[in-house]
Amino acid sequence: MVRLDMYREYILDHYKQPHNFGTLDDPDISHEDVNHLCGDEIRIDVKLDAEGRVADVRFKGRGCAISQASASILTDTIKGMSLDEIKELSKDDVVEYLGIPLGPVRLKCALLSLQVLHAGVYAYAPPEGPGAAVSPRQGTADTRHPGKGPVQQKASE
Repeated sequence: MVRLDMYREYILDHYKQPHNFGTLDDPDISHEDVNHLCGDEIRIDVKLDAEGRVADVRFKGRGCAISQASASILTDTIKGMSLDEIKELSKDDVVEYLGIPLGPVRLKCALLSLQVLHAGVYAYAPPEGPGAAVSPRQGTADTRHPGKGPVQQKASE
């Protein structure tokens, strides 16, 4: 019981004082989505370095403690990762990071940030050619407000 209480406290800490909360002015990847079961919202912005690794990341959203803590923990985790490493992250990884058992509804809350991150990463088109700089706002999609951003892709697709 002590271990479960410790993880509950860990989740509450991330919920009350989230890491990496906010937005980036000029992200390379930005994506947001909503959990339609409960209304939780998450937006994740990612800035890549010259090697294509996560140099900075921010999230913004509102919702339950599980969804917001999961986003905070996930953004801590991906710093320094390549896009290929991010693509390898699974639901099991997120559940392990949270450290508590989750039912089906709470699992959907916990996985929203991973779903948003994966959708943004898969939509991202790296710059082409030698010396090409990473172009801001590539891989951007706002699935709640059609017409915003160059990529219109639902995270659930």
